[in-house]
This record gives sequence, structure tokens and C-alpha cells, in this order.
Amino acid sequence: MQICKSPEIASEVTITAAEKLGVDAAIIFADLLLPLEPMGLDFEFAAGEGPVVAKPLRTAEQIAALRTDRTDDLNYVAAAIQKVVSHFASPRADGDQLGIIGFCGAPFTLASYMIEGGGSRFYIHAKEMMYRQPAAWQMLMEKLVTVLTGYVSQQVEAGADVIQIFDSWAGVLSVSDYREFVLPATRQLVAAVQTMGVPVIYFGVETASLLPSMKQTGCDVLGIDWRTPLDTAWHSLDYGVAVQGNLDPITLFAEEELLTARVKEILGEANGRPGHIFNLGHGIVPGTPVENVQKVVQIVKSHGRIMV
Repeated sequence: MQICKSPEIASEVTITAAEKLGVDAAIIFADLLLPLEPMGLDFEFAAGEGPVVAKPLRTAEQIAALRTDRTDDLNYVAAAIQKVVSHFASPRADGDQLGIIGFCGAPFTLASYMIEGGGSRFYIHAKEMMYRQPAAWQMLMEKLVTVLTGYVSQQVEAGADVIQIFDSWAGVLSVSDYREFVLPATRQLVAAVQTMGVPVIYFGVETASLLPSMKQTGCDVLGIDWRTPLDTAWHSLDYGVAVQGNLDPITLFAEEELLTARVKEILGEANGRPGHIFNLGHGIVPGTPVENVQKVVQIVKSHGRIMV
């Protein structure tokens, strides 16, 4: 949290990683849950547990009390983006200019944290609210869209070239539940971001069954996790949207021969089609050998693809 709230350090972390790895775009160092604080919901990172919300939302009265007028409290993220943009203002030696990715959590994923109080295996409380308190759920979705729209607007004004919306836990939903309780708010957020003049990447984990419905958000790019072959996922979308992915992050711990084979396998599945951005199928994990990430970047660039 200290790094997130310090533009000098957050920008330095972002810049250092991008330059050391040689990628084509850098995502700003921040955390999905930052918007919770200005809404009036405190949280902390507990050792070994991840984020913990002190007072989870369980009633309509709690949701009604959430604020949507303090988005300016998040300006530290925009300030970090401005510093990164300024640093990479000039083209690199290869003539390309580094892309800057801003991001936010999706309404469902943030709501699930707010209601569950942290991570969950079954998301019982979040789903129970969807099923038994639909008006309260709708109120929460509307408030989140309002706050996230303002938050993302700050990032775009600061110079972000694209916004990635992380729906990390959408994969816990059935297709019916996603379409009824999640898709409308997500579509609204995606459209709001696109009116700011930047494209949207939308990503979730374990979402193979949801991909056609996720496409209906109107996003410009769909992130694909590593569990589904890239060509299978793209085919399910009728090749009608760009895709990003999808190397298993743990493959970065493999020996060079296997790592190279897996990267080339994904490039082969993309088959040279326009609209593929090479990326991991989820976030990089602590302890990942940096030289292996650099190797992946080299392989991808040698095939003429974009690596972020």
C-alpha cells in the first residue's frame, strides 16, 4: 500500500521492470482494491491471507452508506502514470514508444471482495446477495461503476494508452449468473472507458465458458488464462475480438527448452493472425527467474509479436 500511494516509488517500480524486461507495454503498479478506501470500506493486507476487509458488506443499508464522491483521493495512481509517461516520452532505440496500461478491478470482483471480506472458495455471501437481495446488488454495481469510471478517467487523463479491467473472480459464476448479474454493469463500465478514447482489455480467470458472454461487454481485447488453448478460446469468439495471453506463469520456472516450446506453441496457435498480444495467462509470481522472462520477450519479438 505504501508503494501504491507513493507516485515516485510506484512509477520507479513500473519503469524499472519495463526497461529490464524489454516489453512493449508497462502496466502501472497499483492494487485492484484501492477504490474501496474512498468508498468508506477499510482493508489491509494480512500476512499469508491477502487483503482483508474489516467490515464486509452484508446489507442494503451498508451499501447505501458507501460514498462515490471521493474519487480524487485516488489521484496518486494518476500521478504515478504521469511520471511513467514522462519517462518514456521519447521513442526507444528500436523506434517504438512504450505503451502505458492503466487498470481497475471489475465491478463483480471488487464487489466479491467487499461482501466476502477477502478471498473466498465458494463466494457464498456474494452470490447470496445476488440471489436474495437483487436491489442491494444492483445498488452496489451502480456505485462501483460510478467510482471506477472516475478513477479510470484520472488514469486516462494522466496518459494511460489503454485500460485493463480485471475480473479476477468472474470464473466462479455460471453463464446465467454472469449474464444476469454482472454483464450489464461491466458493459456500462467498458463503454464509459471507451468514450475516453482508449481501448479496453477485459480479463478473468477460469472463464472459458464465459468468453462469448464476456465478449458482449464490447471490450476491444479479451485476456485468456492459461487453462484454455489460445486457438480454442479465440475460435469460440469467432475471431471477432483481439486476444491477450496466455502462457502459464509457472512455466517461467521451467528449463529453457520446455519454456521455448510452450511459447512457440502459443505463437503457433495464434497462427500469425492480427490481434494477438502475447502475455502471461495471469500475474507473474514471486521468485520468477528474471532471465526466463527476458528469454520469453526475446522469442516473442523474434516472431514479430507484441509482448506486454
